[in-house]
Amino acid sequence: MACRGWLRASPAPPDESISCPNTDKSGNYKSFQCPAGYYNDLASLFLNTNDDAIRNLMSTSTVKEFHIYTLFIFFAAVFCLGIITYGIAIPSGLFIPVILAGACYGRLVGRLFETISKLDTGLFALLGAASFLGGTMRMTVSLCVILLELTNDLLLLPLVMLVLLISKSVADIFNKGVYDQIVTLKGFPYLEAHAEPYMRQLVALDVVSGPLITFSGIEKVGNILHALRTTGHNGFPVIDDPPLSDAPELCGLVLRSHLLVLLKGKVFSKDRILAGEEILHRLAVFDFAKAGSGKGIKVEDLDIEEEEMDMYIDLHPIMNTSPYMVVETMSLAKAAILFRQLGLRHMCVVPKSQGRPPIVGILTRHDFMPEHILGLYPHIKPHKYNFDSLDCLFLSS
Repeated sequence: MACRGWLRASPAPPDESISCPNTDKSGNYKSFQCPAGYYNDLASLFLNTNDDAIRNLMSTSTVKEFHIYTLFIFFAAVFCLGIITYGIAIPSGLFIPVILAGACYGRLVGRLFETISKLDTGLFALLGAASFLGGTMRMTVSLCVILLELTNDLLLLPLVMLVLLISKSVADIFNKGVYDQIVTLKGFPYLEAHAEPYMRQLVALDVVSGPLITFSGIEKVGNILHALRTTGHNGFPVIDDPPLSDAPELCGLVLRSHLLVLLKGKVFSKDRILAGEEILHRLAVFDFAKAGSGKGIKVEDLDIEEEEMDMYIDLHPIMNTSPYMVVETMSLAKAAILFRQLGLRHMCVVPKSQGRPPIVGILTRHDFMPEHILGLYPHIKPHKYNFDSLDCLFLSS
């Protein structure tokens, strides 16, 4: 690229005392086909590493180092490329592109107002980066610490705090932070810290989705294998029926991964008897430990013979005998807060009255999602805002 017009080569500053981004100044200026002693300001941003480009933009006492058109082109390029790269499946982040775009935007504003402002353009770049980070990430305290560590100047604390506060407040009026938006777009079942206001109108039973699949304490291998193949559930209630108990009762919850380990080990019996000691003897505790990514047992890995389908398997040794349970009339808002604060994966819903099945359903993270609830009850109008602190304190108590 030839150095012509506003892209022409600029003479490098002769004063070596000027504050530069690098100690040895190796990454500050790029000549890029310019004569000796000259540099190309656009190449000094595009052809440098990200950290050198940030240092260049935030360098002080360098008012004329970058042309206005150079800053505008670099800002547009970083802004557009940051949006594209963050939305595709590559190992990239958004933090550094936001700092680059914000610093370039801030320095551009500093150049535009240099005739009426006495602030250094490097300070404008820092405040621009703070504004972009505050409006994008919404993490004010941590961002303030990061920017102060970046500059090592406590005198900038009031300005940085003010910019972060304003940018976050303005951005909160329009939408949520970028990470919250990505979670929503990806469809991840993320539970908010507070229950939605419309949850106060519902109870736990209202959002239970079925049909409910349960196992007996001593279940047939064929029934377990059929349930694993036809459903994607990760937890199954275990109910003891007579003669194992006087009446049907909920005795625990068994996980899908534990059932696969048990079927893989083929600890079966021809008769419907308790075989807990044999299971504990043949299988160790670490066999039921959580496997690494992609290393768990799958249903396709099981090799069950036809004659084994009518055999029995004892689920008592591997089930959780004390799952979290709530009554069916419990407020859905309270159930949601309890579910999130305890970090649960399954919550059993039990009946309020006797003479009914010992369990009426299981609540998972998906059952608390607004899409699921509003799909079941479209007449409920969601409120824009969540509970205030007093409501949340009351519900959590």
